[in-house]
Amino acid sequence: MSMQFIKKLPIPLDTKEKYPITASAEKSKAENDAAIKAVFKGESNKMLLIIGPCSADAEEPVMDYVYRLKRVQDEVKDKLIIVPRIYTNKPRTTGDGYKGMLHQPDPEGKPDIYHGVLSIRNLHTRVLTETSLPTADEMLYPSNYRYLSDLISYVAVGARSVENQEHRLVSSGIEVPVGMKNPTGGDISIMMNSITAAQHPHSFIYRGWEVNTTGNECAHAILRGYVNKHGQSLPNYHYEDLAGLAETYAKHPDLLNPAVIVDANHANSGKKFAEQPRICKEVLHSCRHNDDINRLVKGFMIESYIEDGCQKIGEGVYGKSITDPCLGWEKTERLIYEIASLI
Repeated sequence: MSMQFIKKLPIPLDTKEKYPITASAEKSKAENDAAIKAVFKGESNKMLLIIGPCSADAEEPVMDYVYRLKRVQDEVKDKLIIVPRIYTNKPRTTGDGYKGMLHQPDPEGKPDIYHGVLSIRNLHTRVLTETSLPTADEMLYPSNYRYLSDLISYVAVGARSVENQEHRLVSSGIEVPVGMKNPTGGDISIMMNSITAAQHPHSFIYRGWEVNTTGNECAHAILRGYVNKHGQSLPNYHYEDLAGLAETYAKHPDLLNPAVIVDANHANSGKKFAEQPRICKEVLHSCRHNDDINRLVKGFMIESYIEDGCQKIGEGVYGKSITDPCLGWEKTERLIYEIASLI
């Protein structure tokens, strides 16, 4: 029934000064940010693949995986922009369980958030510095975004957070595209309200400061499926869903840069990770048959790692998810090439 204060964490500015990025990394991020924004603004015909483990649980296999993505990116660069998912905090439905690298740098160890902050900054820094690839993370805790703001090129707001006022307002001040997922119950109007809020300017309290924001013109939708009142997972990536979202956007002419990223896992696949390739191909088929859908769909979110499936913490299989099941590397590589060939 009490709150115990363990340790004062360093502020983001001090952390950035102590662990800076190189001038070359700054240049790569600026180029990545511009390329990704061009996709959402309709200035580029490339598609985004926001792809990687459900949770970035260990540095060595994640870097191994990202180096594999880098090799493939070089071959599909005319069609795709690959954005590794470096998801370092994990939302939990009941609040219990492994909460990601931010909380537990060692999944088998005790929570240590100070070292977690340093670990997640180090991992994002390594990806950007060593491969020049952009990185994505979920903004589970808006107050923590500043620790990574000089590294991340894409931010997602999850299904459990999208209705939260602070997530919406902080998103309005983020300088890179922010994707708003539909809530777990599937109400599209909640997602659209979140996009509207993120695109508008606001004044509010953030990290003990009074701040003003100018709005995020690249805030957009992410369709991830939903769960009905009976606990059944239902998809929202089919032709009718995408056409319906295009119509919904048309009813909001004040919104800039209408766009959607389709999450191929979660409730869209019923967490059946092997369905992700089929889902991506169906969405691309819809794009070929409807110009409004084609303009709206900007890419996919895919959960992928080195090994198929998932494992329990402590089993020790290298490159296998310890949270939601993921698509293994061989299937992932094949899927990337297939997507590139279809657009």
